[in-house]
Amino acid sequence: MGRQHRGRRHRAARGWNIAVRKTVTGLRAWLVQRVTAIYMLIFVVAALVHFAVDPPHTYVDWQGWITGPIVSICTMVFFVALFAHAWVGLRDVIMDYVHPLVVRVCLLVLLGFSLAAMVVWVMRILLKGHG
Repeated sequence: MGRQHRGRRHRAARGWNIAVRKTVTGLRAWLVQRVTAIYMLIFVVAALVHFAVDPPHTYVDWQGWITGPIVSICTMVFFVALFAHAWVGLRDVIMDYVHPLVVRVCLLVLLGFSLAAMVVWVMRILLKGHG
């Protein structure tokens, strides 16, 4: 009887590990990190080149540039890439270095909600210029 109880408890604990298991693991996490980093690098270099060659001199110039359809979409993709990059990196750090399960789950939930809130906030700011 005791052995069955211990087995059930072990299975329940194993179920919790599945709940916090990395959803993007190994090669996929590596690819997400690399692809997002490359996109962000290209975006930053392109923005710096644009500002070096043709900087906006007034607020109206800046607003016209940032609300243009191509720049606006590229900026949104930049922030999505930034938050995906942050999620994978910080999630890996939490998974590797935070060992108590309850603390790990709480930190992952807090991180997920924080990043989701920042995505909504950034998209609201970017889309405000179009409205």
